[in-house]
Amino acid sequence: QVQLVESGGGSVQAGGSLRLSCEASRSISSFVYMGWYRQPPGKPREREWVASIRDDVNHYADSVKGRFTISRDSAKNTMYLQMTDLRLEDTAVYVCNMGWSHTGGSWGQGTQVTVSS
Repeated sequence: QVQLVESGGGSVQAGGSLRLSCEASRSISSFVYMGWYRQPPGKPREREWVASIRDDVNHYADSVKGRFTISRDSAKNTMYLQMTDLRLEDTAVYVCNMGWSHTGGSWGQGTQVTVSS
């Protein structure tokens, strides 16, 4: 079992940037899947896939392509999501997922991102 802790969320104006972090409680070097998801306001049961690293290949949802960048630092057991040109519709709770399975693994608790005009 792996514990994941997200950080870096906050409030930002539209057009601004934030960098989210997801730190794992153990080494991530053997993980084959790492991903970011988000839960829109008022929809706690919905999780929209945002970006992922699968077998060392990055993938992005169309809604964030060109604005968000996913990365990992195995030395720090941490995955990142650099978010730029933030929009109102990016407001959500962002949750990370990592694991040894190509379908994912453990979930974090989430970090709130609020974008205002």
